[in-house]
Amino acid sequence: MRISKTVFRLTAILIGFFVATASADAESSFYEKEHIRGFISIGGDYRNMNSEHINYINRLLFSSGKGVIQESASGDSSDAKFVGDGSLSSYDHFDDYYLGLHVNIGAQYKQFLTWFDINFMPTQVSEGSGATDAAWFAYGADWMFGWKLFGENTFINLIPAAGIGFNLLNLHFVNSYDILNYDGGALEDQIKVTDMRNRYYSTFAMTFNAELELRLSFDPISIGIYGGYRVIRYGEIDIEDVEYGSADVNGDTFFLGARLTWTFLSPWQKKQRDRL
Repeated sequence: MRISKTVFRLTAILIGFFVATASADAESSFYEKEHIRGFISIGGDYRNMNSEHINYINRLLFSSGKGVIQESASGDSSDAKFVGDGSLSSYDHFDDYYLGLHVNIGAQYKQFLTWFDINFMPTQVSEGSGATDAAWFAYGADWMFGWKLFGENTFINLIPAAGIGFNLLNLHFVNSYDILNYDGGALEDQIKVTDMRNRYYSTFAMTFNAELELRLSFDPISIGIYGGYRVIRYGEIDIEDVEYGSADVNGDTFFLGARLTWTFLSPWQKKQRDRL
């Protein structure tokens, strides 16, 4: 998998900004681990895929060239022929949007936040006349770094954040195909037959995620709306040791959503409460 040098440089700049700002704050007051507050949040968002992203999925699932090897009645392998799957045209192609679901687990120290964004989605299904339904889903996680621009405890806050992670795209084909691959040269030497199984096939990608959240705090509960952009670069997908698809697919997504966050008391706050 490849992710551009620009993405890595941007990630390093943004993370460096957060760390440097946090360090500057730490110089004015000693680091106090008892003031760290853990938090957990749940959220959902509308995600719109780059056209190359959804075309990649639809091309792999519904393009021609999928079928089975059909032998002659006599059983003579020399008379066998490849029969394409005509049922593919009965399936609706997938749309370029989906619902993203998220669970965030992290910690806050003053204005600095860091968390793991665990993301997943409902399985997208297309029904047709084939043996099974076509389906796909994705899941992943990003390690995020954020900063509360308007202070630690203000009612209204803006929180820019960025991070890196991974994503796993999973595809289920509509039949157990014998897929022919011709690499050139002598035909009898170069044809490979892939016996596809009734299972999900996956491809892994690195990610870069950037977002901006507008948050209203009713401590310990806060409500936020957020939007951003997630950079994903998918590679070829391995189907029974044969690579399909493209080497560098733009899987980027825009997103807009809302989240509910619960921030726990710090050890210091618990001590103050117990003294009352």
